[in-house]
Amino acid sequence: MLFRVMLVSKPMKTALNRLLLCMLILYPLLGQGIDLQPNDIVAPLPDKRFVQISYNDTENSAYYKNGSVVSTRPFGSPLVNAQSITPRLIGTYTLANLPAVSYIQIPYGSIQPGGSIASYPTSTGIGDFSLATAIWPYVNRENRTYFGVAGFLIVPSGSYSNTQTFNMGENRYKTALQIGLQKAIVGNLDGMIAVDTIWYGGNPQCAEACGSATNVPLTQKPLTTIQLGPIYTINQTFTVGASYFYATGGATEINNVYQNNVINTQRFLLSGIAYTDFGKFSLQYGRDMVVENGFIQTRLLTIRYAIQF
Repeated sequence: MLFRVMLVSKPMKTALNRLLLCMLILYPLLGQGIDLQPNDIVAPLPDKRFVQISYNDTENSAYYKNGSVVSTRPFGSPLVNAQSITPRLIGTYTLANLPAVSYIQIPYGSIQPGGSIASYPTSTGIGDFSLATAIWPYVNRENRTYFGVAGFLIVPSGSYSNTQTFNMGENRYKTALQIGLQKAIVGNLDGMIAVDTIWYGGNPQCAEACGSATNVPLTQKPLTTIQLGPIYTINQTFTVGASYFYATGGATEINNVYQNNVINTQRFLLSGIAYTDFGKFSLQYGRDMVVENGFIQTRLLTIRYAIQF
């Protein structure tokens, strides 16, 4: 595929595609790890069923390579917008006398390159299927102290084409483990901290995104994210929170060649939740503060609605 904005040689095209690769690898997680809402670490009551609908909107702009903005064409003013709608089915229960929850979800969305990379085609379709289970080895509701462990599996069921640079699906399995602690600090103020690591399976059919005329293997190192911040309960209806994230790792290899693209990202996320008779509404807004490699995320907006049935 040639950029319409200029003619490029095969070596140049390969280099540019490998720069774009970082964005592909991070979507849909976008290098953020597993974001938590306020009180996600609070152990649920058993035998409940919920359905949740999420709308996610992101904007990504300037591309960074080893801490510096890449300004050579076509990265003078790149733009990548992505939107998705994700239904999630949630069930709570007791496992070995411990509180537990499981969910399944599958997103549908679109990735739209724009600006100086507008020549790349849009990808629209379903994303990869996910399932997760969490248990709480320690729960003290009187002291508002909770410690939970969660496992995740992402299955390569989404839309993917080895002839496209941007894809909703990633054509590889992913697993993740997350541990989290939430504890009362003073009054209605709680603190939370969580750590998760994502392990990536290989994608043996990486062609266009890997700058290759034929399929070559893509592999990626594990990515670890730490998130922490305060949670404040205003009243029985409204809760707010703020989180700081630091993600590191995730370097890739294309056809066994190291790409020198370790992820070191810092970002923030602001959250608000309303518990109503009509269900649970939540709003989250955030953006990257520091990016070492990849596109900087200039906007993350997530709106969720959950109701018990």
